[in-house]
Amino acid sequence: MKRSPETDSSIRIIDVVVELLMSDGYDDLQLKEVARRAQVSLATVYKKFATRDEMIVAAVTRWMAINSYAELEPPAPGESLRDGLVRVIRHVFEPWERNPRMLEAYHRARRGVGGRQLDAQGVSAVLPVAAVLFEGYEAAYVEDIGLIITNMIYALTGRFVDKELEVTEILPMLERAIDRLTSNSVAPAASVRTTDGSPGTPFPVYPALAGPYGPDR
Repeated sequence: MKRSPETDSSIRIIDVVVELLMSDGYDDLQLKEVARRAQVSLATVYKKFATRDEMIVAAVTRWMAINSYAELEPPAPGESLRDGLVRVIRHVFEPWERNPRMLEAYHRARRGVGGRQLDAQGVSAVLPVAAVLFEGYEAAYVEDIGLIITNMIYALTGRFVDKELEVTEILPMLERAIDRLTSNSVAPAASVRTTDGSPGTPFPVYPALAGPYGPDR
């Protein structure tokens, strides 16, 4: 089906916004430059998108659909919960590692007006895979994993945006968390303590353990 001129102009605008987010960043995105590159009037930009935030959400949504959520395969037979969750997280995050300005745009757009649209898109993309991975697990366990991982993602991406983390540090942290959350049992206390009466090695207590925004270790 042939697209209408209205649709074509909307897509051109969104594609230009993606290009500018990747080259110039979230803060430097200017509507006049969007209109110039998309070869439309500024009035047309405002007709399509009432606000700058709405335009950015539309652009990030399109980028995510093409890069982070495309070709997300269902679990293979016998794939473990741990391996499946790590696979999904890598599929979503690796495009961000290659395009860190899009991660910043995603995080900041998600906090603004229209951010729920990005949440809904993520749920729709990941749910079919996650539903199979979590099949047979207790609902409370599934809820706990979802709560912890989603809040970790939000906190870690926020630290990246605030320049407290490198983008390449996020994925290893999430994978470590998944390893812990999906291990079958907790090691008995006796197996991790000394048995000869010696005090053992003191555990180093860092201020950063108090929360995700603590000082560097």
